[in-house]
Amino acid sequence: MGTKLVWTTDWKALGYILKHDLHWEKGFRFSLARILGDGLIAIEGERHGLQRRVMNPAFGPAQIRDLTHVFVDKSVKLRDAWMARIGPESDSARVDALSWLGKMTLDVIGEAGFNYKFNALDGEANELGEAYSGIFRSGPNQKDWFFIILDTLQEMLPGLQAIPELRTSFRVAMQTSTRIAARLLHDSKVALAGDKRDARDLLSLLVQSNISTNLAEDQRMWDSEVMAQVPTFLVAGHESTATTTTLALLALTERPDVQQKLRDEVLAVDTDSPTMDQLNALPYLDIVVREALRCYPAGPLTTRFTTKDDVVPLAYPYTDRKGVVHHQLRVKKGTGVYVPIAAINRDKDLWGEDADVFNPDRWINVPEAASSIPGVWGNMLTFLGGHRACIGWRFSIIEMKALLFTLVRAFEFELAVPREDVLIKKASLVQRPEVRGKGNQLPLIIKPVPSIN
Repeated sequence: MGTKLVWTTDWKALGYILKHDLHWEKGFRFSLARILGDGLIAIEGERHGLQRRVMNPAFGPAQIRDLTHVFVDKSVKLRDAWMARIGPESDSARVDALSWLGKMTLDVIGEAGFNYKFNALDGEANELGEAYSGIFRSGPNQKDWFFIILDTLQEMLPGLQAIPELRTSFRVAMQTSTRIAARLLHDSKVALAGDKRDARDLLSLLVQSNISTNLAEDQRMWDSEVMAQVPTFLVAGHESTATTTTLALLALTERPDVQQKLRDEVLAVDTDSPTMDQLNALPYLDIVVREALRCYPAGPLTTRFTTKDDVVPLAYPYTDRKGVVHHQLRVKKGTGVYVPIAAINRDKDLWGEDADVFNPDRWINVPEAASSIPGVWGNMLTFLGGHRACIGWRFSIIEMKALLFTLVRAFEFELAVPREDVLIKKASLVQRPEVRGKGNQLPLIIKPVPSIN
């Protein structure tokens, strides 16, 4: 098929590619569109820029400040559910952190994202949650992997797009989310038509922004694009935060000194329901979250494909087989470049020899070399950079802070299985922990912190 794929950790090259997104597009767009529709993650070109402009106001600091109570309330609900598992005759319990955090973040994105009640922490079945859980929790089954491969072929050979598909979990998820999204969009429009503008969920804010009289008709999102944000919010705002926070807890079991230092800080706060400003005022919580996001980005890798011949600048020249030194990389139309998020975040040339070690204290004096990383936040590529940087990075950070604040304040954590049996699985859309031979999970022993027992 002739597609060339390039791997590089050259920060200047990656910064150029991420900045010039109009002709460096995401790989496998057809696959993304099948799952997410024409939402912000899947759409390209001018429509992406239009969507981004309409959606930006919903993700600003003031809006995330208004949503912080949702993050905290659901964190407290998770805390109480875990506390209830510790019986009167026991001083501890075993929990699967990955599963429980997935329920919590699902409830958060439902309520904060589109005013939808998943009630996952209550153990209630929900058709939208069920539709996506098979894809983004356990990973695709063999049949679904076939369709991912088929989509890759369809991307390169458009004639194959006429091949009939079986009714896979991908299609079920898309059909379910489209139906529910249509209802949610209708409800938001009805509420706004009735001058009920106090709703603060992201979808309502998006609809409000989209119908603003300050916005020209040709600059508004189509209804199908607004509806596509429901599965987009669900995928981008649910599994990623759950996974990174789970791995943060894993890191805290390996560093009990860090765990205790963090606990001392959060216990000094005189409320169980902190505001966003109170969370952001905790310096050690901040660097623990930064280090978790650096070490454990939910998506370890992405790709970009150029739609035209291009010349990519390099920070580090290379010498070809003929001995010629090149300060630029010339690429042909259709060339793909891996954007190695995890590799950049752990690059020893940028972070030093201990780059693979979870060490929050590194953020006290960030290496000068790390400032060259072309990320939107925190000297890392976790949220990418350029015009396609993660629009919800503030949402994710404050949600993580609320979770760690609440859980570390309430519990002491230990790993329930030998560390060598815990693997970081990277084969699915997001990297997640698994126990050898037992699938995706992170079993922890939790003990109540004596001061609040």
